[in-house]
Amino acid sequence: MTNILAGKKGIIFGALDSQSIAWKVAERCVEEGAQIVLTNAPVAMRMGEINTLAEKCKAPVIPADATSLEDMENLFRKSMEHFGGKVDFVLHSIGMSVNVRKGKSYTDLNYDWMQKTFDVSAISFHKMMQTMWKLDAINDWGSIVALSYIAAQRVFPDYSEMAESKALLESFARSFGYHFGTAKKVRVNSISQSPTMTTAGQGVKGFHEFFNYADKMSPLGNAPAEDCANYCVALFSDMTRFVTMQNLFHDGGFSTMGMNPALVK
Repeated sequence: MTNILAGKKGIIFGALDSQSIAWKVAERCVEEGAQIVLTNAPVAMRMGEINTLAEKCKAPVIPADATSLEDMENLFRKSMEHFGGKVDFVLHSIGMSVNVRKGKSYTDLNYDWMQKTFDVSAISFHKMMQTMWKLDAINDWGSIVALSYIAAQRVFPDYSEMAESKALLESFARSFGYHFGTAKKVRVNSISQSPTMTTAGQGVKGFHEFFNYADKMSPLGNAPAEDCANYCVALFSDMTRFVTMQNLFHDGGFSTMGMNPALVK
């Protein structure tokens, strides 16, 4: 451990269980000296094991529906009360598609569900940042990170309208990154992670087959959740102060490959 987050305070959205990337990020942040607040939607908290993580990290849990501006404001106000000041970093690790869960074809989507997908998976990121902006809740030179996926740029049919959600998420990172950077030197980035064996990821049709495909296509293989957590820690630290408005691929080289002989064989 290098203690590179010593003295920093942050909020981690989306830790569900020990397979969650957000769970790994929370653990690594605390290991590197940070204090954190954990948050998730009340329904997700009932399904997951967040209290176990909270006990391990000595962190309070503040329930919040990320689609609710009222919940967002309550979360940041209570977090600042807990910390005795503003936060230094935030992780947005939230995604959900009712269409995917219910097996709806991309050519036969339920549009009410689609709007819910966009609200939960992408618009919540803007709501989170807008709340931080209005409350002046993040310190100068702070860092905001959202987790994305390469389907924002390329076609992965079984990922359905989550692809558009991630494209919107990445756009919000760029656009709000300009405003936060100009006003407060706060950086905003997204990480496009490899297919990862999380509870949510494994719910996507054909996930295991694609996981193996991506692992063979990538020169370094798929990036594990633990290494994604390390990348997040680096982006939260002062070592990356001038990295902003970027979508950063953390995928073992998958995003740059055209063809791998290993797959031909």
